[in-house]
Amino acid sequence: MTVNPTDDFHDCQYNLSPGVKEAPADPKRTYLYVRQSTLRQVLENTESTKRQYALRERAVALGWKPDQVVVIDSDLGQSGADADRAGFQRLVAAVGVGEVGVVLGLEVSRLARNSSDWHRLLEICALANTLILDEDGLYDPSHFNDRLLLGMKGTMSEAELHVLRARLIGGQLAKASRGELEVPLPVGLVYDATAKVILDPDQSVQQAIHQFFETFRRTGSATGTVRAFREQGLLFPRRTQSGPHKGELAWGALLHYRALNVLKNPRYAGAFAYGRTRTTKPGQPSGLRHSLPRDEWHTLILDAHPGYITWEQHEQNLARLRANSAAYGAERRHGPPREGPALLQGLAVCGRCGGRMTVRYYMRHGQPVPQYCCQSEGIKRAQSPCQRVVGADVDRAIANLLVDTMTPLALEVALSVQDELASRADETDRMRRHQIERARYEADLAQRRYLRVDPDNRLVAATLEAEWNNKLRALDIAQEDYERQRQGDALIDDNNRERILALATDFPRLWQDPNTPARERKRMARLLINDVTLLLGNHVLDIHVRFRGGDTRSLKLARPRSITDLRKLDPAVVTEIDRLIDDHTDSEIAAALDAAGYQPPVGDRFTIWIVWKIRKTHGLGSRRERLRRRGMLTLDEMAETLGVHPQTVKDRASRGQLVSVVYNEKHERLYAPPQPVATIACAHCGKPIPERCSQGQRQKYCCVSCRTGAYATRRRAAGWVRPPRRR
Repeated sequence: MTVNPTDDFHDCQYNLSPGVKEAPADPKRTYLYVRQSTLRQVLENTESTKRQYALRERAVALGWKPDQVVVIDSDLGQSGADADRAGFQRLVAAVGVGEVGVVLGLEVSRLARNSSDWHRLLEICALANTLILDEDGLYDPSHFNDRLLLGMKGTMSEAELHVLRARLIGGQLAKASRGELEVPLPVGLVYDATAKVILDPDQSVQQAIHQFFETFRRTGSATGTVRAFREQGLLFPRRTQSGPHKGELAWGALLHYRALNVLKNPRYAGAFAYGRTRTTKPGQPSGLRHSLPRDEWHTLILDAHPGYITWEQHEQNLARLRANSAAYGAERRHGPPREGPALLQGLAVCGRCGGRMTVRYYMRHGQPVPQYCCQSEGIKRAQSPCQRVVGADVDRAIANLLVDTMTPLALEVALSVQDELASRADETDRMRRHQIERARYEADLAQRRYLRVDPDNRLVAATLEAEWNNKLRALDIAQEDYERQRQGDALIDDNNRERILALATDFPRLWQDPNTPARERKRMARLLINDVTLLLGNHVLDIHVRFRGGDTRSLKLARPRSITDLRKLDPAVVTEIDRLIDDHTDSEIAAALDAAGYQPPVGDRFTIWIVWKIRKTHGLGSRRERLRRRGMLTLDEMAETLGVHPQTVKDRASRGQLVSVVYNEKHERLYAPPQPVATIACAHCGKPIPERCSQGQRQKYCCVSCRTGAYATRRRAAGWVRPPRRR
């Protein structure tokens, strides 16, 4: 039932008698919904906002009191296609509880541009006997005709939004296909006065970006580039995307995600690309954005503007990123070379299951020792690792193989084989040229057929034109295949031949140079080796090396000792400690073992604690225990035996009057027991006397008189005469 707004509205809603023109005592409220799609429209298109607020006066004219008209304008600046509108949800809730008599809106598109939201509102209005009023008239959703008309209006409103969007997007795609669409540029690129893309005039920005790409070329990974910038204290520029400083240049630390964005952005290679991402809305208000493969991009124009790198360098960077990310995939392909000493990092393949082997390190004598481990499947199935191979001997064997392989004779043979392949490539190249000539002849023939046909015979002309296009397409494909194959069959000239032969002398010198980093050795190994298969047997380790050119080599090594075996103590060390305990303390034993070249089970040198642990484990006993078994006495025991103070014992030992031995690191001593008293004859009178006096000193005379008499006897024997006394 469509009703003109000038008709008696209360007769329709409240079944009043025709003569009554007043609203009931407690009528339902009127809800006025006001909305503008964007904030810009709210600020600039003020007339539309005024027209919507003017509907409030119309509700008052229909009989509602001013305080019964509720205005909902919280959705100003939100699109009608957005389902997350607080004001619209409030309106639907009020209609559902029966508080609304009529919903006012300037037009259907103001209420919703989404068919699902619009029809849901119509169903609730029909159940609650709520009317809908717009500029065209008054509608009762409970009547079929009105609901049909409102549904068509809602559909047309949604279609209008689609058409407007399609027109805008169509214009964008048309400009993008020509490379003329102005889109936000990454840092380092700006628009000039004529809307042309140029390099940023700021030299510091250009230097930072050039330094970034040079660092990535040197390190080979985005993480290594970020680490290099951090270690060198370098900053990287960026453009502020929002806020009061939008568009201004800011400098900060280089982050990993920003490094990936720079490496993947084709604008730095001078290419215009559009449609690299696609946004979907699976229930999220902000949508979900994901990257598209290159063949699904809308536009890609090479050499559209100046760049920092070439397109070939951009492709190489992407290939390196893919290779690095493949190290974390299911096949565990090798990533960029790291700083560790493991030469076969990313190249080792398990000979049992065929999976990629990871690298683990443990310390051996202060140096990291690699271990190649195949454990990915074991982790998935909660099983033990498939193989564990200690990598020190393996790396040494592979290094010797590479040095022996890079000899002048081997390179000369490789070059002779390449010459043979080049002669064969000439014949193949001749056949490919014949194929191109054949395709060109067929394209020319199709062109002549098309040009000879009567233009009025459109059916035949269309068929011949399609055939001509197919022949031209086949000719382009044949030419592209020819150029690609020809680049792969490039010959080696005399200059390159001399440079390759010079590697035979430079490579061993560079490889054996102690200043060459482990990362560079890994890079050289990857240039020559494709992968290395390790198969651990009961007694031998089988190594199969597959080179880049297709050649293979097989090596056999003695089964490497496991980490447990390497940590076992050498029995010779125990024997040597047992021998040294009798005459040395623990610190002296540790120094003697290090000087003799023995290796401890842990650490890089022997310590007091290691010697003590070995003694306790093998029951060797301490030096004190062995000296005590020989009868040595402690300080207190020696003082009691001699009947003197302990300090007197120390003093006599320091003077050499007593035999003492140091037995620990605190310089504590044990003393030899006193020997039986020996007697000697007095040197003057011949009377028997003890060899030592009570103080422990050696003596020769029995008394002072004998000492004096012996002195006088020696003086007289020497001819000394006492001079006469003067009176």
